[in-house]
Amino acid sequence: MGLERKKPKADLKKYYTIFVELGLIASLLGLLGLFNVDIRSNSGPKDMSTKQETVKMEEVVQTEQQNRPPPPPRPQVPVGVPNDEIIEDVEINIDAEIDLEESLEMPPPPQEEEAVEEEEEDFFVSVEKMPKMKSSLAELQKKIIYPDRAQKAGIEGRVIVQFVVNEKGEVEDPRVIRGIGGGCDEEAVRVAKLAKFEPGEQRGVPVRVQFTLPIMFMLRK
Repeated sequence: MGLERKKPKADLKKYYTIFVELGLIASLLGLLGLFNVDIRSNSGPKDMSTKQETVKMEEVVQTEQQNRPPPPPRPQVPVGVPNDEIIEDVEINIDAEIDLEESLEMPPPPQEEEAVEEEEEDFFVSVEKMPKMKSSLAELQKKIIYPDRAQKAGIEGRVIVQFVVNEKGEVEDPRVIRGIGGGCDEEAVRVAKLAKFEPGEQRGVPVRVQFTLPIMFMLRK
């Protein structure tokens, strides 16, 4: 008889069980290896929860701008000035003896300054009954002698003379408080001295009163 030829299917069935056993052994070894591996992480547990950011709304207060005064100026820095003056050394004798029994000369007391007394005004500016001129002002104007200088220069105007009417109605201390010059001021004072007054009274008593009198100077044309 001739040799029988082996079928490939018969060979596969023969080694099938071997292959299955080898596969199981490999699987078991793989599982054992995985169990032995330390898969724990060195880092601690992480908090995966995320915190929600909160937005806080603040009320904006409107401010008013205040006008502040400007800062004071900076003080000036003193500048040193060289002093060329040479100060001589003064020797002090510390060993000098002090005589306690020696009488000390006291300085003279300071002289008291003499108080300057201000002259008080001995007249009134306004009283119950003011002085009254006995003659009219027009009659007093007729006594004016027009100065030659004022005539040649054509000076005209009003001179104001101020004086004091005393208790007898007489004129005292006349002076010009507003003049025009050209000799008219002096003539106005002369004429004012010629005036006669009824004295002013305060509570029925004659008193000294300040009075003002205008004197007119006009050229004839």
